[in-house]
Amino acid sequence: MTVVVFVGPTLRPEAVQEQLDATILPPVQQGDVYRAVRDRPQAIGIIDGYFDGVPSVWHKEILWALEQGIPVFGSASMGALRAAELADFGMIGVGRVFEDYLSGAIADDDEVAVLHGPAELGFIPLSEPMVSIRATLSAAVKAKVVSEDEAQILLGAAKALHYRDRVWDKVISVAKTDTDSATFLNWLPGGQVDAKGDDAREMLAQMARYLEAGSYAPESTRVERTLVWRELRTRVDSETAPHDPDARALVDELRLDPALYVQLRDRAALHLLARDEAYRINHLPDRDTLRRQMTLHRRAARLPRHSDLMEWLQDNDLTLAQYEALLADCSYKDTAITARADELDVALLAQLRHDGRYGALRDRARRKASRMAGLDRVNGSANRMQSLLWYFETRLDQAVPDDLESHAIALGLDGREAFLDLIEAEYMFCRTEGEPGQ
Repeated sequence: MTVVVFVGPTLRPEAVQEQLDATILPPVQQGDVYRAVRDRPQAIGIIDGYFDGVPSVWHKEILWALEQGIPVFGSASMGALRAAELADFGMIGVGRVFEDYLSGAIADDDEVAVLHGPAELGFIPLSEPMVSIRATLSAAVKAKVVSEDEAQILLGAAKALHYRDRVWDKVISVAKTDTDSATFLNWLPGGQVDAKGDDAREMLAQMARYLEAGSYAPESTRVERTLVWRELRTRVDSETAPHDPDARALVDELRLDPALYVQLRDRAALHLLARDEAYRINHLPDRDTLRRQMTLHRRAARLPRHSDLMEWLQDNDLTLAQYEALLADCSYKDTAITARADELDVALLAQLRHDGRYGALRDRARRKASRMAGLDRVNGSANRMQSLLWYFETRLDQAVPDDLESHAIALGLDGREAFLDLIEAEYMFCRTEGEPGQ
């Protein structure tokens, strides 16, 4: 691999190949630059990248490439934005969009964002980037197609629209100007400016000159080996290709137990969705969270000693770094649950109906409410410690947790007191109903 270029809606692959012999990859997202660096390209060019719905490329990935002696060029879209942010660290920005971000003339991500079609259709752009609208209106003023005042009104109307809705017909329709729309629309095909495309082509030309000269050495700033950075590297490094014979054989063994396969498949899918949600809201685990996850895992897996943990890691083909990534994966579930707390009860009721347990639990809840309404919770209240010991040691056959507050929150309750109220009511109900486990 000599040169890598991440590109999507800004330029077609053939337009890139006309200027540069490069490996063309889709719009960049989190982890992609780190993946590319592993193949030691001569240079990396970033034109397009994902802004929402998919985790964006990290600054540290680009700094990592620079640390490895690989120059990184940026232009037009995500590349221009990252280049402006990392210019002081050695990333090479090219073009007017980059310069405007660097100077502060523009600042918002939506200046370069566009709606585009899927990869199968070549990421065809379906809206106009704000930077091109600005450049086009400036050209229209010079061509006397619109006045300066009309251009400013059109510019304001475009900026007020969501980037997905920025098409010229809609911009004109919401702009409330005296602009001769027919004249302007007739002028557009030959007069509009492709600001992002122009900058991208300029970047490719500069990369070609660099390859010909072959003498540029990027500035290098050492990337801090933070936990989050190690987690990203571990996740990427531990990716298993679908054709990996060992992984395939192991999963095939699992398929021979259909019930277990379905159970673990569903749990794995939930983990993936939870991880995506955590990335989307930029809520990644800190050191305390990982320590808590490790404590829970070692308790559940019965690994009290360090030597027990080391043996478990060896049995499961895991390094310590991969173990940290696994713990981070477990924490994402908690993050997703917290983020969706308002919707979770409704989803749980749906699962109860699906599993056929809804009616029985509903009837039990109604009986409990009726019983509790007739009891004096002050004078006839069960001793809280008695009900707590009964619940854990008799009903669940386990020790009372050290941290009742965390236990309660994990169950979706407000805290320790709400949990104790719940257990007390259950204890009193079972006594009056004569249920087993009393």
